[in-house]
Amino acid sequence: MSASLSTVPRRRVYTYQDYLALPDDGRRYEIIKGEIYMSPAPNLEHQRVSGNLFGTIWTYLQTHPVGEVYSAPADVILSDIDVLQPDLIFISKENFDCLTRAHVQGAPDLVVEVLSPGTEKRDRTLKLQKYSEFGAQEYWMANEEKATVEIWRRQGGKLAFHALLDRTQILTTPLLPGLEISLEKIFK
Repeated sequence: MSASLSTVPRRRVYTYQDYLALPDDGRRYEIIKGEIYMSPAPNLEHQRVSGNLFGTIWTYLQTHPVGEVYSAPADVILSDIDVLQPDLIFISKENFDCLTRAHVQGAPDLVVEVLSPGTEKRDRTLKLQKYSEFGAQEYWMANEEKATVEIWRRQGGKLAFHALLDRTQILTTPLLPGLEISLEKIFK
C-alpha cells in the first residue's frame, strides 16, 4: 500500500526570520534553498588569504572610489530562503541601493569565497548557482592550498567560467578598472 501525499513528511523550509533566531555562537550560518548550513571558523591560512584580498581591494578603493568592499561576516540576502555569508563582497556605487544598515539585499557585484575543505562543494555548486541566479557579475573562488583563483563572470545572463589563475599571475577585473592583484602577494 502506498502512502498518500498527505502522510509524507515535508521538510521544513527555513527563512530569514529563522536565520535571525539562530544562536550567536561564533559559527557562520547560511540558508540556501531553505536549508540551514553551518561552518566553523575558518583556519588562519584562509583568513590570511581573505585578509590579503580585502586589503588589496580596500587600498585600491581609497584612490578609486568606485564602490565598497566588505568582509565576513556580512549577510547577503538574496531571497527569504537564501541568506549567504561570503568571505568578501564588492558593491559598486551603481548598486549602493542594495545596501542597508544591517545587510546586503540582493547580489553583490563581486563575491569572493576562499575555499575550505568543509565548504568547497557548497561554494562550487549551491552558492555559485545562487549568485548566478540572482545577478552577481563575478564570483571568485580562491584555493589557498593550491594558490589559485578561479574566476566566473556574467555572460549570457549567467555566471560562466572565465579563467583559472595561479600564484604567478596577475588578477584583473573590469569591476575594478586599473587594479592588478598579484596572486604571489595574496598567497604569500
